[in-house]
Amino acid sequence: MPFTDNQLRQELGDFASLVCLKAIITGVEDTLGQKAAAVALIAAGRQRGKRLAEDLHLGNKGTEISLEEVGGKVSHALGKEGTRLCMVDKIEQEGEVYKVYTRETVCSAGELEGSSRKCTFTLGAIQGFLEAFLGKRLRGQHLHSVLQGSTHDVLEYTILS
Repeated sequence: MPFTDNQLRQELGDFASLVCLKAIITGVEDTLGQKAAAVALIAAGRQRGKRLAEDLHLGNKGTEISLEEVGGKVSHALGKEGTRLCMVDKIEQEGEVYKVYTRETVCSAGELEGSSRKCTFTLGAIQGFLEAFLGKRLRGQHLHSVLQGSTHDVLEYTILS
């Protein structure tokens, strides 16, 4: 299986149901409240993203790699050849701001049109990945949503340090 040291389960493999993952997300929100759950899910995503970047040897350790190449690697790692968290179509840089265009995110799956659901875990996972690559701390926010009529869930990251 890609992006893990070893297959974690002998018979079932490393992937679980999207329905179960959504139940975890909504259960955490119901238990902690939306704001506390968002903090926890973003933090969990950041840890996952950092680990993924390390597994791909993309940490900022003198490795020269373009943002386009990083976009391809994160797309591969999180997309249908990887963990299937989301599809990453492109990453753009505007000064100290990075915009990541995603679709088919775990968080938006199955949500009704007009839902206010934010891509918390996905936001964190991509943030952790970019932080490992850039060697800088970022602040992320969910700008545009497919649930609100956008073609992509657009995640924006601003450099803090």
